[in-house]
Amino acid sequence: MKETFIKERAKTELENPILIEGLPGLGLVGKIATGYLIKKLKTKKFAHLYSPHFPYYVLVNRKGSVRLLHGAFYFWKNPNGRNDLIFFTGDSQAQTIEGQYEIADCILNYALQHKVKMIVTIGGYRMEVKDDPKVIASATNEELLNKALKAKAILSSMGSPIVGTAGLILGLASFKNIEALCLLGETRGYLPDPKAAKSVLEVLKTMLDIDVDLTGLDEEIENADKMITRLQKIEEKRVLQAEEVRKGENKRITYIS
Repeated sequence: MKETFIKERAKTELENPILIEGLPGLGLVGKIATGYLIKKLKTKKFAHLYSPHFPYYVLVNRKGSVRLLHGAFYFWKNPNGRNDLIFFTGDSQAQTIEGQYEIADCILNYALQHKVKMIVTIGGYRMEVKDDPKVIASATNEELLNKALKAKAILSSMGSPIVGTAGLILGLASFKNIEALCLLGETRGYLPDPKAAKSVLEVLKTMLDIDVDLTGLDEEIENADKMITRLQKIEEKRVLQAEEVRKGENKRITYIS
């Protein structure tokens, strides 16, 4: 394999489709959000994306079978007759700069084949969150951005970079005459963050008028909160132990006058 390519598993005709992308990144926000919609909407997989820019190992299942790391496209036909949806997620992001550009360009070209005129990318925004995570929005045009703001997203601060596929798709979309929006959920970033993913999905479902129940994430959020509490207690204990060691060392110091 010398370059990124897409292998279709099935053909499908979609009505004014919107592509939603969510790959692993900070807090796994994009992957959790996209994966939840893929499962909840009972989507159908119709294509795989393979690339030599993914990490160089295979995944082994319980039966001992192996597969290459890849991305996957799913589709959902909207019963309301509005925009159908295409979802793209995967095992990993590209590990090189060249690979990031190549995969983003490949996704955009495939979107064009399916007459996609709008793409939404999802990711995480590093922030120490105390209450409900905010959702930061950036877009390729003002009209699309305003739709996100009306759905309770907030503006991105000037100069803040959007790293990886979520950002590059935004930058490259204009060359393909595709509108693009990026939604980033505030997250500490070091653990899977379903709470940030839920915040993003609340904005997204309002924007796209999708009837999807998000309470299925509540148990994951509760488990994640418990994990954070445990880690905080471990860190507090470590700090106290370090302070006790420091005090003990100070007592052993002798001075010669």
